[in-house]
Amino acid sequence: MGNDYYDIISPMKYKISAKYKCFVLLFEVLGIIALLPFFYQLIPVNQDAQKIFYIDSSNPDDISKILCKNGYEVTFIDRWVLQLAETPREGWYSLNPDKNRLSFFKSIYRHKASTMSIKIYAGESSCEVIDRVAKDMKLDKNILHKEYDKRAIFKEGDIIAGEYIVARKANEKAIMDYLFTTSKIKLDSFIKRNFKCLPSKETINKLLTVASIIQKETNSINEMPLISSIIYNRLNRGMKLQMDATLNYKKMSHTVVTAQMIREDSSRYNTYKHKGLPPTPIGTITLDALHSALYPIKSDYLFFMLQKDGTHAFASTYKEHLENIKKFKNRQKS
Repeated sequence: MGNDYYDIISPMKYKISAKYKCFVLLFEVLGIIALLPFFYQLIPVNQDAQKIFYIDSSNPDDISKILCKNGYEVTFIDRWVLQLAETPREGWYSLNPDKNRLSFFKSIYRHKASTMSIKIYAGESSCEVIDRVAKDMKLDKNILHKEYDKRAIFKEGDIIAGEYIVARKANEKAIMDYLFTTSKIKLDSFIKRNFKCLPSKETINKLLTVASIIQKETNSINEMPLISSIIYNRLNRGMKLQMDATLNYKKMSHTVVTAQMIREDSSRYNTYKHKGLPPTPIGTITLDALHSALYPIKSDYLFFMLQKDGTHAFASTYKEHLENIKKFKNRQKS
């Protein structure tokens, strides 16, 4: 009898014990889940992080990367919080790094920054771009130069000409991040449309350099493919480009090219002395100039000259070019 009793009780005690352990485990798990919001709120928000920055994507992963880039540590819970509602839209944000972590991440949806428009003109050097941005936005020119140099891949031509909407109170870092990121998106889109596979850095540099010369020589969309053809025709024949635009680089951007300048400038940008293209682009470009650099019109032109009305006269031979010069001088006299 005794043995039968213990044989019945022991399995029952085991079942009760197992159920008790499961109950305790479940209670502990629920307790941890209940405490998660408390511990989550204890994770500090970096008070020295960037206050104003641009979000260029509505993808939660991209937003997480942008926040990290601007000094905000993003946890897996933060990523979940960002997806609780509609993700923040593209645009400028002005955030206050609230010590309350949940409030901070919720604030991303509400705190859009006040914006203004700035213009990046075609053919400008980086120095001119920086000077204008510094003046228009009352920013430190030296800091802008440092931020530009950190990001520049091709020295010039990294920023695409056009109108940009920026946050009024953005600092130097945020502005350069935005200009470079937005320009890269435009360039990447152009490359995706026109190349079957990703071109090398050298190919892009050459394309930007040709486009920047075209941009300096004309603002006419109709003439751009013609000037592009002259550049390639001269390069293919082993001729020097001999273009004033290549001497108008950096601080010499709007300087009148003189015979003395041609004699004294020994840099690779002096295409009167050196064959081939300059080593880097010489200024900002438009997508129209970039398209012309990639798709020059077929021609036998080797020369061109500016006329009084702002258009150019084109010539296939030096004799024709001299005749164009003579006509131009005669028109000036009359």
